[in-house]
Amino acid sequence: MALKHSYTLLAPIYDRMVSGPLDTVRQHSLQRLGIVTGKQILINGIGSGLDIPYLPDDAIYTGSDITPAMLKLAEHRAYQHKLNINLQLADSQALPFNDNQFDIIVMHLILAVVPHPEKALQEACRVLKPGGHIYLFDKFLRPGQFAPGRRLINIFLRHIATRTNVVFEQVFNQCDELILLNDKPALAGGWFRLLELQKIQ
Repeated sequence: MALKHSYTLLAPIYDRMVSGPLDTVRQHSLQRLGIVTGKQILINGIGSGLDIPYLPDDAIYTGSDITPAMLKLAEHRAYQHKLNINLQLADSQALPFNDNQFDIIVMHLILAVVPHPEKALQEACRVLKPGGHIYLFDKFLRPGQFAPGRRLINIFLRHIATRTNVVFEQVFNQCDELILLNDKPALAGGWFRLLELQKIQ
């Protein structure tokens, strides 16, 4: 099932599926943004807008997602929180934005969802300004990690909602313009990680 179709079906229950403990980590992740006054920020794979309550209100935001049903939820949440954000239908693996357009890119729970995470990270790098930062929050296996349960469940989940076998280092190594600044465990014994990347100037 294509992601667009599966997440259209999941949209009514998505918030209940991924909120709770993840909200605290999501908030912590966004606190890393620091002072963002006037900066162009892309929330890449914004989904239903669960990041919106934790975003500073003095940046210039764009939110992208491949699923119209999710963007409608994000629009409603943005209205509730009085956040000015331009929401755009877009595939993270082929973004409709100019090169070097954004100062910051936030990617929460998206690289482990898309079929080709290396393409999504390469596209994020393309639209990021030199010296700009990418903030990731997602679940990744470590290089060489056996994790048979996670690899087995991936056979089923990858067609519905997410992948559980993505190795971040394999994805990152295909993006020569990015450097890794920080990598911290977040949840589930380090399966979920908070990463900060920077585009070479």
